Amino acid sequence: MKKHFLSAFAAAAVMGALALPAAAQNVAIVNGKAVPQARVDALAQQVAASGRPITPEITAQIKTEVIAREVFMQEAQKRGLDVTPDFKNQMELARQTILIRDLFADFQKKNPVTDADVKAEYDKFAATNGGQEYHARHILVDTEDQAKAIIAQLKKGAKFEDIAKKSSKDTGSGAKGGDLDWANAGSYVKEFSDAMVKLKKGQTTDTPVKTQFGYHIIRLDDVRTAQLPKLEDVKPQIVQQLEQQKLAAFQEDLRAKAKIE
Repeated sequence: MKKHFLSAFAAAAVMGALALPAAAQNVAIVNGKAVPQARVDALAQQVAASGRPITPEITAQIKTEVIAREVFMQEAQKRGLDVTPDFKNQMELARQTILIRDLFADFQKKNPVTDADVKAEYDKFAATNGGQEYHARHILVDTEDQAKAIIAQLKKGAKFEDIAKKSSKDTGSGAKGGDLDWANAGSYVKEFSDAMVKLKKGQTTDTPVKTQFGYHIIRLDDVRTAQLPKLEDVKPQIVQQLEQQKLAAFQEDLRAKAKIE
């Protein structure tokens, strides 16, 4: 009798030990249905991704939220809301969104931007934006005669900044006395840059410069060696830009390969 009792006790202990991990995987039982801990973990990951720390208080709030969702979900199912056409359409859209997000995340994980990629992009940027930078001002008008009249006024001692504020079609720079700030020659259309780089510091064009925008009077205030940011300072922006380019190319490639009728 004693031996039988001990055997039964041992069996019960083993069964209890085997049951513990399964129970531990559930955060609660709602109306007989288990609410898995995995839901809490998933919601906690979303909260953490938003930048909020997962404190014990936040964890408790998440558990309460997960349990409440189960209660509300069960009631919605009782009312048949999970079989309506609208619900099914929304579920399909949600499924697509999650799958597409995971597809893009998988692509980026398997096709990371390398340091070599970043260096090549930075070198390309430096080649385009290096060299000299020019601090110029301009006055933009519609006709050549207007431009010639302004040049004549400047030669008589009129102030460039005042005429720019009053007469320039480029109201953005005109409000600042025609100031275009620092920029490399490649930032401007060819006719403008060709005329600007021929000027000496403090010199103004003697003849109007025609471009697609109208007629310009240009004054060069200063020249300096281009001030480029250091690679390490712009690396995060370059990485983000290259990631977007890679992903866009991947998306375009998938579209091109797809048979759409």
